[in-house]
Amino acid sequence: MDSKLVIYNTLTRQKERFEPLHSPNVGMYVCGPTVYGDPHLGHARPAITFDLVFRYLKHLGYKVRYVRNITDVGHLEHDADEGEDKIAKKARLEQLEPMEIAQYYTNRYHAAMDALGVLRPSIEPHASGHIIEQQQLVQQIIDNGFAYESNGSIYFDIEAYNKKFKYGILSGRSLENIKDASRDNLDGVGEKKNQADFALWKKAQPEHIMRWPSPWSDGFPGWHCECTAMGRKYLGEEFDIHGGGMDLVFPHHECEIAQAQASMGHPAVKYWMHNNMLTINGQKMGKSYNNFITLEQFFTGNHPLLEKAYSPMTIRFF
Repeated sequence: MDSKLVIYNTLTRQKERFEPLHSPNVGMYVCGPTVYGDPHLGHARPAITFDLVFRYLKHLGYKVRYVRNITDVGHLEHDADEGEDKIAKKARLEQLEPMEIAQYYTNRYHAAMDALGVLRPSIEPHASGHIIEQQQLVQQIIDNGFAYESNGSIYFDIEAYNKKFKYGILSGRSLENIKDASRDNLDGVGEKKNQADFALWKKAQPEHIMRWPSPWSDGFPGWHCECTAMGRKYLGEEFDIHGGGMDLVFPHHECEIAQAQASMGHPAVKYWMHNNMLTINGQKMGKSYNNFITLEQFFTGNHPLLEKAYSPMTIRFF
């Protein structure tokens, strides 16, 4: 079928006519929430954006498999592989099981998305349910010479990768820029060959609750591994669209591209699509910045910055 759809591909920095790899089938992967707090307005943005894409592709007659993950392990407080796991930290503070936290906030997320008229994805895989696939991905990257072990953790070797492929093609950053930026982050010094190298598997400290056995150590996967492993499992080695917020272009999606190339020798994704950020007083709205208004607060009007309640459909429209 002849597609009239034109989308902006972040990878090529231009608008392109959408032509699926295996028409009429379309595979789309979108990064879902890290479930350690209530969904806020920022979470509604990618959900509604890609709900529109999902609905429109189906309207055009495509058979769409839409995968949107739930991050319930491995996303540390700082994107540069340091700090505590966000869910484990919340579990410790509330004296609950980490999976209790993940389940509670996943339920809250679903309720808010249902209210906003966001269709459920075809598959909603959890990172914690795909530890084996992530370990297989890490092993492939090691076998191909693009990762190394250090003190029980496995790190991606950006220098080795950059000799064969180019790291930074999505964000437009050069390896030197990335190295300079990561010199300020001192976590894992001595463990990494290069401060810009990112974790594929982290050895768990004795106090770390969420851990799994692996050939390297009892530990947990790096945040970037989950989407690469789950996208490949459900959409194949190559698929059409990978979406998410613009804040994920670097490092998350950049690392995903590197992992796919390093494990398979070729890229996985044809079109990279990103929605813009919601800001509040000029700063990105995010749980980590503690400057968010939850969807429930919008629906009830119960927030000092709100004069009244807003219906889910009003939120969706805007």
